[in-house]
Amino acid sequence: MSGRFEVAPLLAMAERVEAAGYDSIWVGDSLLARPRFEPLTLLAAVAARTRTLLLGTAVLLPALRHPLILAQVVATVDRIAEGRLVLGVGIAPGSPAVRKEFEAAGVPFAQRVGRLEESITICRRLWADSEVTFSGRYWSLDGARLLPTPHRAGGPPIWMGGEVEAATRRAGRLADAWLPNSVTPEAWAQGWARVRETAAAERGKTDHLTPALYATINIGHDAKTAEAELRRFVEAYYAAPYEAIARIQAFHAGDPASCLDRLQGFVTAGVRHIVLRFGGDQDAQLERTTREILPRLRA
Repeated sequence: MSGRFEVAPLLAMAERVEAAGYDSIWVGDSLLARPRFEPLTLLAAVAARTRTLLLGTAVLLPALRHPLILAQVVATVDRIAEGRLVLGVGIAPGSPAVRKEFEAAGVPFAQRVGRLEESITICRRLWADSEVTFSGRYWSLDGARLLPTPHRAGGPPIWMGGEVEAATRRAGRLADAWLPNSVTPEAWAQGWARVRETAAAERGKTDHLTPALYATINIGHDAKTAEAELRRFVEAYYAAPYEAIARIQAFHAGDPASCLDRLQGFVTAGVRHIVLRFGGDQDAQLERTTREILPRLRA
C-alpha cells in the first residue's frame, strides 16, 4: 500500500482493470507481515463495483482461519460476485515476519500444511449443502449445515500455489488450478507435469486443471531504470535482498518487448492464466501493461 490506506483508489483501479479487458483481479493475504486489507472483505467491495472479472485471492492462508467461518465468508462473497470468486490458497513462506503472524494468531507454523488440507475438505463439504459431521486433527463439526451455500454448486474453484514437489503433488490432489511463481518456463513445465501426473493418478482426470502463473514485472523505458524500480519495490515488500527473492520468484524488469518475450516463454510452456503483480508505481505500470503487453499477449 506504500503508506496509503484508502479503499477508494483500489476500487477505482478495479473498475479500470475491468474496462481495459483483463480477465481477473487478485488480492493478497497477510495479518501482520505487511499492511493489507482482509482479502475477502475487499473482494466483496470489488464484486459490487464490477461485472465480469474473476475475483481471486493470491493467496489466502486457510491455516489462519476456522474453516466454518472461512466457508461462510467465501459463500457470502461468491453470492455477491454471482459466482466469480476464485479461492487461491497456500501455506506461506517460512520468513520471520510470516512466522510471527502465525504465532500472534495462535497457530503453530508447523501445522500449516495439515490445516490447509483439512480446511479445504471441510469447506467443500459445507459448500455441498449437506449436513456435515467431521472429526479431524484440528477441527470437528457435528451435524453442521451451512446456508446459504456459494453461488457455484460445490463452491468456488480452489487454486493452489507452491512449486516444491510436495506442493505440486498437493495441488494435483486437491486443487482446480496451479498458481506458482516459477522463475523459469522450464521449472514451471516440470512442476506442471507433476501436478497433472498426480491429478491423473488420484482423481482420474486432468482437464479440470487451469495452468496459471503468478509473475511480478516492471515495464520501463529501459532495463536499468525498470530494474532499479523493481528492486526498490521487492526489498521494501519483503525486507530482504532483491537477489535472494529473485532466485525463488518470477521477476522481470525491462522494456515492453523484453517483458512480453519473458511472459511468452511461459505461455509456450503451457501457462494459460497469468496473474501479474506490478513491482512499482501501480497506476503507471497498469497503463503501460494495458497499452504495451495486454493486446500482444492476447494475440
